[in-house]
Amino acid sequence: MSLYDIRKDIEACVDMETGEIIDEDRLNALQVERDEKISNIACWIKNLRAEANGIRKEKKELESRLKADENKADRLAKYLTDFLGGQKFHDARCSIGYRRTSHLEIADDASIPDEFLKRTVTVDKAGLTKAIKDGGVIEGVSLVEGQNIQIR
Repeated sequence: MSLYDIRKDIEACVDMETGEIIDEDRLNALQVERDEKISNIACWIKNLRAEANGIRKEKKELESRLKADENKADRLAKYLTDFLGGQKFHDARCSIGYRRTSHLEIADDASIPDEFLKRTVTVDKAGLTKAIKDGGVIEGVSLVEGQNIQIR
């Protein structure tokens, strides 16, 4: 039974006009069930958050290992490129060849025409929050209070 259903059943145990309890035993049983359901959901949330934190840590570790492996592979490829100097190589396990590529090198960003520059605008939310808390009024921006559940 969901919390919504339990709430409806609890309301059905009380006469809404007089406030009189119609079925006290059923009401007590529903309140116990309600408390148990709330506790179970809170524990489930704690478990899911703990699992998410574990996954987040593992993800960071895997990303770190991924970056290290990619960097090592790049360094080894450069090492082979420098050693072979454009010479092809092949055996039963691998084949090394080359293809022509080109890349852009920019010596000075200041000399690039504006039509080739991309600019990104971001909002300083921390600065806006501080300004509003300090009494500033900024059109279209407001500080909204909310509630975040804390489960321990």
